[in-house]
Amino acid sequence: MKKKAVRIIGVGMACAMLCLFSGEAYASTISEIKRQQEEDQKKLNNVQGQISGLQGMQGEVGEEIEEIDAELVQIIASVDLIKEEIVEKEEQIKVTEAEYEAAKAREEEQYEAMKVRIKFMYEQGDISYVQLFMTSDSFGDMLNKADYVEQIYAYDRKMLEEYQAAKEYVQQVWDKLEEEKSELEAAQHELEEEQAYMEEVLEEKKQEYENYNVQIARAKQEAASYRARIKQQTAQIRKLEEEERKRREEEERRRKEEEARRLQEAQANGTAVESTDSSSQSNSSSSSSSSSSSGSSDGSANVSSGGSAAGQAIASYACQFIGNPYVAGGTSLTNGADCSGFVWRVFKDKGYSVPRTSWELRNAGSEVSYSNAQPGDIVCYAGHVGIYIGNGNIVHASTPKSGIKITTATYKSILSVRRVA
Repeated sequence: MKKKAVRIIGVGMACAMLCLFSGEAYASTISEIKRQQEEDQKKLNNVQGQISGLQGMQGEVGEEIEEIDAELVQIIASVDLIKEEIVEKEEQIKVTEAEYEAAKAREEEQYEAMKVRIKFMYEQGDISYVQLFMTSDSFGDMLNKADYVEQIYAYDRKMLEEYQAAKEYVQQVWDKLEEEKSELEAAQHELEEEQAYMEEVLEEKKQEYENYNVQIARAKQEAASYRARIKQQTAQIRKLEEEERKRREEEERRRKEEEARRLQEAQANGTAVESTDSSSQSNSSSSSSSSSSSGSSDGSANVSSGGSAAGQAIASYACQFIGNPYVAGGTSLTNGADCSGFVWRVFKDKGYSVPRTSWELRNAGSEVSYSNAQPGDIVCYAGHVGIYIGNGNIVHASTPKSGIKITTATYKSILSVRRVA
């Protein structure tokens, strides 16, 4: 009878050990899946941060494209205006050129007529100065004839000088118009070169914008893959938890049946039998402890909420530049900075090396929960960053319109809080 009782006890202990091992295997499997799920969640968060960063940079490129487009419109309009001015100058030059040729022709005609008269009177004509004196009726008649000749000469000379002056004036106007046309053509050339350069830059920016589309699409695909894995892992955990629940219920049912059977046999044989409750409880306790241990891995260590002197110094220094401008791509605390440039410069001035871009700043230093944020911590958002200054506020380079200012930290969804100092 004693041997039978020992055998019964052994079977009970074996069942208890089997339950213990099953519980440990379950806890180990759940712990491993949760560990992998945590890793995938971190990777998903990182990819989402990259997507936000890429979208932010793509947005900046989009703004640059708009600015280049606007500048190109102005350049093209200027080129068109200059072309119109050149056409007008060419018309003016044609008119002036015609006037010049007419004046030149009149000058030549006058010159030829004067030469004919001089030649007739002094070279080939019948009248000479001697004949002029000899054929005069009187001395007064001679003076009148001499005066007439001199008047003709003076008239011809005056007309010649006037036509020469007119021709010179027309030539000067023509030369001036030609010079102005040349200047317009030079300006047109420079503007067209600038237009070609801006069109090239615009094409590069458009290509860069499209490249961001490709990178974002690839990152979104990667994020979707992580989400699918996390969803599958969640389903596996739920399935295992359900299987474990059913297994525990079945074990409890068998244990109770075995306990009842042993009690009946013990009563029939008059033998006291040790309860396997202690083993079962030990198994349950062990499994519970294992599950509890597995669950504790999900938590994160609490960080002291007390602000450090270094963090206070960073926050105070950052607040000195409130009201200064926001400048895309800038890193100057006085002349202008964007959000990440502002954070980067503040920390650099205080002797800390941090990344330059907003999405890289999400991996700087160590992560703390927002509830434990302290002055000097970096608060990260999608495509944006700021510096926590306490009392639920941040100081940040906000927008081109508002510049550097103080804002409630929770004004939009916080992705991460990073502690560097």
